[in-house]
Amino acid sequence: MPGIHVKFSVDPGAMDAGKATAAARWIEDLLGRNPGEEVVRLTAEPGDEDPLALPREVVHLLAHVLRQVARGRGVSVVPSGAELTTQQAADILRVSRPYLVGLLESGAIPYRLVGRHRRVATEDLMEYAHGLWPESSLPPTEKSTKKP
Repeated sequence: MPGIHVKFSVDPGAMDAGKATAAARWIEDLLGRNPGEEVVRLTAEPGDEDPLALPREVVHLLAHVLRQVARGRGVSVVPSGAELTTQQAADILRVSRPYLVGLLESGAIPYRLVGRHRRVATEDLMEYAHGLWPESSLPPTEKSTKKP
């Protein structure tokens, strides 16, 4: 889709794990102290008169990203509604591009053609991925991937 940056990434090991763990705990404590609040206010310093107001879901996402970084995992954020190239989709599933193309051609994952190029909707790819492995685990290697 034009105008949509498809993927924002943090490479594994790019951040200090201890700092990421401390930040995640701080955010989780903040969420615990403000249960049910739709907007969470973050301040840089006590008494800050201009806090940053964020939707609760965004703060949860930030805590999740920090927990993954603390475990040494890379993280990518892909906007919903984005379409991925076959290489981007293969990278997310941690399989080769030819293997992914085989999944597309077999009908396991829907796609559309843009000229001669295949595009995969993020939602379709995630639906397929969630059928392969639970959200809390790492994706399997290409050799252990099975078609549903």
